[in-house]
Amino acid sequence: MNIGTDVSSMPSTSDVVAILKAHQITHVRLYDADSHMLKALADSGIEVIVGVTNEEVLGIGQSASTAAAWINKNVASYMPSTNITAIAVGSEVLTSVPHAAPILVTAMNNLHKALVASDLNFQVKVSSPQSMDIIPKPFPPSTATFNSSLNSTVFQLLQFLKNTNSYYMLNAYPYYGYTNGNGIFPIDYALFKPLPSVKQIVDPNTLFHYNSMFDAMVDATYYSMDALKFSGVPIVVTETGWPWQGGSNEPDATVENAQTFINNLIRQVSNNSGPPSQPTIPINTYIYELFNEDKRPGPVSEKNWGVLFTNGTAVFPLSLSGSSQITGNSTTVFCVAKDDASEDKLQDGLNWACGQGQANCRAIQSGQPCYLPNNIKNHASYAYNDYYQKMHSVGGTCDFDGTATTTTSDPSHGSCIFTGSSNSSTSGRVSPPEAFGPISPFGGSTKLPVSKIKFLIAAACLLVVLL
Repeated sequence: MNIGTDVSSMPSTSDVVAILKAHQITHVRLYDADSHMLKALADSGIEVIVGVTNEEVLGIGQSASTAAAWINKNVASYMPSTNITAIAVGSEVLTSVPHAAPILVTAMNNLHKALVASDLNFQVKVSSPQSMDIIPKPFPPSTATFNSSLNSTVFQLLQFLKNTNSYYMLNAYPYYGYTNGNGIFPIDYALFKPLPSVKQIVDPNTLFHYNSMFDAMVDATYYSMDALKFSGVPIVVTETGWPWQGGSNEPDATVENAQTFINNLIRQVSNNSGPPSQPTIPINTYIYELFNEDKRPGPVSEKNWGVLFTNGTAVFPLSLSGSSQITGNSTTVFCVAKDDASEDKLQDGLNWACGQGQANCRAIQSGQPCYLPNNIKNHASYAYNDYYQKMHSVGGTCDFDGTATTTTSDPSHGSCIFTGSSNSSTSGRVSPPEAFGPISPFGGSTKLPVSKIKFLIAAACLLVVLL
């Protein structure tokens, strides 16, 4: 879960680790090798990807001794207390710092050789996150290829990943694929929502049906590798997400869309399957990002990708119904709307709960703490739960004509506190745990929890983030 650190009220590194533990986040990624964060992560059991900054790539590529010094200072000196499992070399180097492209793979090789010398090469993998921009025409996926001007560098990169049993790091953003797509694809396709039969997205060459832009982006990358005669290099999506607030010219950056994208992503990735061309290879995924970076320049949306506030509470309800979950020590049972309930039935249930059921529905009125996200499922969940908490001891049920279900995961988010929650409005409280445990991208070398989503912490330094 990317924690960029351009945050006005950035928590201390110890508080960040406490928030990670409270949410059962077991894998983090740092954009650099910040010593304070690496020390705070010691003995936490959390797996860590450290980052070589774009500014460091040239020096490491030009000098094996610089690479060895980097490994000694930023990796070897923290292990095994801090569980470092990978190094991300730069961030989208091929598109963001193209002058460094010719030396990128040399830098990766130098780092790998330094790991071999330190006997750490089996524990720590080396890769480099790349943007979808290096694939000029990602649809249809079956004809996708890498930018031909980068073929030499990409070939060397893939050869390195194959030789070292590493994986391809991909930053895939359906939000940008949709907003920059001039209306070619429907927004439901970007949000993992079902498409009507007359609007199915089909690759004309393979006849594969693509139910999400996310799957198509991953497959476009697999096919681009195949065009260079490479197979067997797995893809890990190192960044994906959706902004929950935007400016007047960014109408698709909303709380409702962000909640839909993130929860549908979790459900999709948790089913342990891959994209149509690689159905048996799970798409291990990191979500961008943990906190809003309100100090970042650029449009409003650039500042609003975080899924948690800095006090640890969720910006919007995070549903884990698509994955195995660890519910922590909560003994409270909440009543919430089912994900697949029809809006008509939910509206009927909401009307009954707020009327005859005498639920207190003031909090879901406009301007009140639980009004956002402004959708029927969110409002029904609040009303259903308020009724259930007051009435279940005297026979009230959590059914609402089959549209409700019970959960031990606290659905409170931000300043919206559900009836029965142990949460409070105090700014320092961390919300109850929710499980976001990942699959290891490197096979069975690590012991991991059961759910399949990875959160990544991308912490640059505590003052400046390099994205």
